[in-house]
Amino acid sequence: MSESRLVIPVGEHDHSEGAANAPLTLVEYGDYECPYCGRAYPIVKRLQKEFGSTLRFVFRNFPLSQIHEHARAAAQAAEAAAQQGRFWEMHDLLFENQQNLGNGDLLAYAKSLHLDSARFEKDFSDPAVVKHIRDDFRNGVRSGVNGTPSFYVNNVKYDESWEFESFKEWLLSSVAA
Repeated sequence: MSESRLVIPVGEHDHSEGAANAPLTLVEYGDYECPYCGRAYPIVKRLQKEFGSTLRFVFRNFPLSQIHEHARAAAQAAEAAAQQGRFWEMHDLLFENQQNLGNGDLLAYAKSLHLDSARFEKDFSDPAVVKHIRDDFRNGVRSGVNGTPSFYVNNVKYDESWEFESFKEWLLSSVAA
């Protein structure tokens, strides 16, 4: 059985937390409105805490807009916040408030992060922001993403349980490999 691999390696275009030279890189293709991504969010946070400097976490947009009406707008909000250096703060707010992703909510989150509101609204619709999300999505499809969340550990798709203990064991075996 062939394994799916990341087609586009992690690079400067990605949003990442952790050292670029960490022995483990965990990439998530996610959708801010997806309930499964919402369940995975605290697990990933816990893994980041547990693995510390040995783990680099990367998030790529994969909004499933045909089934999640606010997914694309939420991704645009995260990317617009990134233009002001606040991607991770917005990322966390979106996952922590998945039931409230309307346009008014997104603007309120931007204000709570003390973002420049006029710039946020401009960046929200910026063709470069929209292209970044579309590129993430297309690259995910090319890498074998067929749902969210989809995870890759050191460029190899992780198709096992993403419950904490199972995921932790896989990461530990990936470090040892």
